[in-house]
Amino acid sequence: MDFRRLILFGALGLVLMMIWQSWIQYQLEHDPSRGTGQGTESVGERGTSDAPAPGRDDVPDAPEVESIAAPPAPEIEEDIAPPGRMVNVETDTVRARIDTLGGDLVRVELLKHPVSVETPDDPFVLMHRDRPALYIAQSGLIGTGREYPNHNVEFTPERDNVTLGGEDSVRVVLNWTAPDDVRYRKIYTFHRNSYHIDVDFEVDNRSQEEWAGFLYGQLKQTEVAQPGSMGFLGRLPSYNGAVIYTAEDKYDKVDYGEIEDGPLNVATAGGWVAMLQHYFVGALLPEGSQGYQFYSGVSRDTAMPQYRIGFKHTEPVRIPAEGRGVLSSSLFVGPKEQTRLQALDVDGIILTVDYGWLTPVAEPLFWLLQKIHNFVGNWGWAIILLTLLVKLIFYPLSAASYKSMAKMKKLQPRLQTLKERYGDDKQKFQQEMMKLYKTEKVNPAGGCLPILVQIPVFIALYWVLLESVELRQASFALWLRDLSLPDPYYVLPVVMGASMLAQQYLNPAPLDPLQKKIMTALPIVFTVFFLWFPAGLVLYWVVNNLLSIAQQYVITRKYQSS
Repeated sequence: MDFRRLILFGALGLVLMMIWQSWIQYQLEHDPSRGTGQGTESVGERGTSDAPAPGRDDVPDAPEVESIAAPPAPEIEEDIAPPGRMVNVETDTVRARIDTLGGDLVRVELLKHPVSVETPDDPFVLMHRDRPALYIAQSGLIGTGREYPNHNVEFTPERDNVTLGGEDSVRVVLNWTAPDDVRYRKIYTFHRNSYHIDVDFEVDNRSQEEWAGFLYGQLKQTEVAQPGSMGFLGRLPSYNGAVIYTAEDKYDKVDYGEIEDGPLNVATAGGWVAMLQHYFVGALLPEGSQGYQFYSGVSRDTAMPQYRIGFKHTEPVRIPAEGRGVLSSSLFVGPKEQTRLQALDVDGIILTVDYGWLTPVAEPLFWLLQKIHNFVGNWGWAIILLTLLVKLIFYPLSAASYKSMAKMKKLQPRLQTLKERYGDDKQKFQQEMMKLYKTEKVNPAGGCLPILVQIPVFIALYWVLLESVELRQASFALWLRDLSLPDPYYVLPVVMGASMLAQQYLNPAPLDPLQKKIMTALPIVFTVFFLWFPAGLVLYWVVNNLLSIAQQYVITRKYQSS
């Protein structure tokens, strides 16, 4: 089998597949029915955004528990009332807004993550309620036989503006009293230098009956295309949608299509749910030893479908008459910075940094990249040094490959003579060629198999550079101010194309004319394709190619002179 030809057509197939996927993504992103990306919400004490009102008929049903059986709660009609007052919160990491109608978290701006390096004072808006898009967090209590503070009730805030001062945390307290004189406090706690938010419901049962209820939380989001990073080719593939993590089945993606197909209903003893997008995550983290049910749904009575993923308790919390209790959960709303995710000490949360099936290889690579960055203080140099280390680790395999190629190149004149001698008799030519290889002790697959062994590592490193938020807006040098964006002057892609041409010069030329034409066109194809790749990825390929050229040049000269 001609392994070089196999790899050639495999690479071409991969490129065509990626271009096709990007073209489909480009078509979807430019479908006017899907709306636009994030916008801005007017700042004011009252909600004045003309965004579609979140569906108010999506409160989850309380689980049926025999010991507290009662007539089912009445269906909640669609609430078209305007939003309530806005409680503004600001810490050192986030600027947030909480709607008193339901106590929903309706806006989160990430103060340490600007929209772009050109606008450092404009924070990235992760959660929002802007036309036609929506991404909010809702939570509440449900049960039967009485009224509960779900996300339809109007809370009364203790303060309209809350700012973190010298303390380590700050609280937003929302109050609501039920007709049966049970008093509730919904409390958000924001922490210094953190994207982790505690959400507690304090229940003061002043009634003469035992109180029993269930905590729920849900993330609601419209499917809005994220800004692209590959120009007319659309954007690089990064999963957007819901995920769940359970102790039984671990990490599982639930994309918008699956939510469309039918509601999710997963019983579990622990875990979490989240909505992902490139670089950022919103995750609901239930607490305590309660059993949970993870659910999903979609509302279609708005301008765009609103998808939701959530959890609810399956066992009631009971509070005696004249007693008090607390039902707790928490949120993580922020960048997928791995040190912060690990600090949460939540099983599986690190998997929101999605390296795919090569995670066992990618995670050590990122760990090494981060250690190098901690030493040199520059992500560009960290990529260069990591590429060098990977190259050194695989030096024996690469050397074996280049030795085989050097021997093959030395045989090129004799192979060309055989081709001219046997003309169109391909079978005879193949027989004589294999006889020549055997005589000269050359393995035609020797130049390909060592490269195949390295492919998983290279693909894993590709995903590390693509998925790591740490490289977002990370500068390198000169004009490269953001390694997560394409090179604005296309210098790196052109250098990469030139390095591919240089590698072809060092490799044995294909005898097949068609194969030779394809090999000649590949550097041009890849150069055009890489014009819209993030600069960090192209930097990796450039450095890898230059190191390969140096290594191959030395080995080829050694064997040509022998």
